[in-house]
Amino acid sequence: MARTKEFDPDAALQSALELFWRRGYEATSVADLVEHLGIGRASLYATFGTKRELYLKALDRYTETRDPYLLAELSQPGPTLPAVRAVVRRFAAEASSPQERLNGCLVTNTAAELAPHDPAAARKVERSWEQVETPLHSALVRAQAQGELARDRDPRALARMLLVLLQGVRIVGKASDDPGRVRDAAEQALALLD
Repeated sequence: MARTKEFDPDAALQSALELFWRRGYEATSVADLVEHLGIGRASLYATFGTKRELYLKALDRYTETRDPYLLAELSQPGPTLPAVRAVVRRFAAEASSPQERLNGCLVTNTAAELAPHDPAAARKVERSWEQVETPLHSALVRAQAQGELARDRDPRALARMLLVLLQGVRIVGKASDDPGRVRDAAEQALALLD
């Protein structure tokens, strides 16, 4: 007869996410996970698989729960560019906040640490970026249709530029003590929408 789990797998996954987010993949050992989650090595492997599989599950959890309001923010009726500007400014403010500076963005961290040599991680990063780029693109298409954005502007290229900006502010925000650096970059990018 199989033993019942003596821990909550959902809570353990959240704990693993927080540890990976704070330390990164390479700097987190299986021993660290066992200690942090308070479960045995065998339970860890039986429930989540390898360290890499646990990391990828934690990344999925992160992307499912991070920024759930982005689509709603960018889909509101009425003028669209104010919503786009608000999203970019929110990302810039979050990137400079003390908590975000400590951990950064797990997707951005994964892009830098694992994506270059881990195809599964790269696919998850790409999917996350699409979940930001697509609503930005849709919002900019609407802004153009409503006359807020000039006809000669390319909504897809602008959405991609904003995605790259948002990822960049997360990196710079994590490493810089100067929130003005991130804020100024965001404002200069937003000026391109005028």
